[in-house]
Amino acid sequence: MRQAVFFDRDGTLMEEAGYCSDPSLVRVFPAVPNALRALKQAGFLNIVISNQSGIGRGYFDEAQYRAVQDEMLRQIGDNLIDASYFCADAPDATSSCRKPEPGMLLEAARDFEIGLDRSVMIGDKSSDIECARRVGAHSVLVATGYGALQDCQPDFRATGVTDAAQWVLSHLR
Repeated sequence: MRQAVFFDRDGTLMEEAGYCSDPSLVRVFPAVPNALRALKQAGFLNIVISNQSGIGRGYFDEAQYRAVQDEMLRQIGDNLIDASYFCADAPDATSSCRKPEPGMLLEAARDFEIGLDRSVMIGDKSSDIECARRVGAHSVLVATGYGALQDCQPDFRATGVTDAAQWVLSHLR
């Protein structure tokens, strides 16, 4: 089974922009490409797992989501993200994919033959940490985005993605 690092998108890989639907608002944190590169070189898959309730709420459509996603990937650089999964469900919808539900992690695990118990979810919300817990994955809460405001029990609290990647490399290889 392969190992993966699952990343929340908004507030983790890029600055939180509040239901971002405009590619011109995308600002990838400067250290993210190097952190992703280090994880890839160590053999991890890098996979984005993102709630996108702005679609379900009618704030923007899937084409706008994809434009933002494409700009984020452009800023990160080629071949550093292996896959991206998103859930468009609004918070009040019955959903198996909206974090903290683990549907996106389970789908990625099937698609890439990932051992979830050997993998980690990195995010800035308690829902990211709970999602990891529900599948037996490790979890890291970053202080970027909403991370400093969260009340949860991750395996590690990181200042940002670089700190999180260093923890992964020292604990999960």
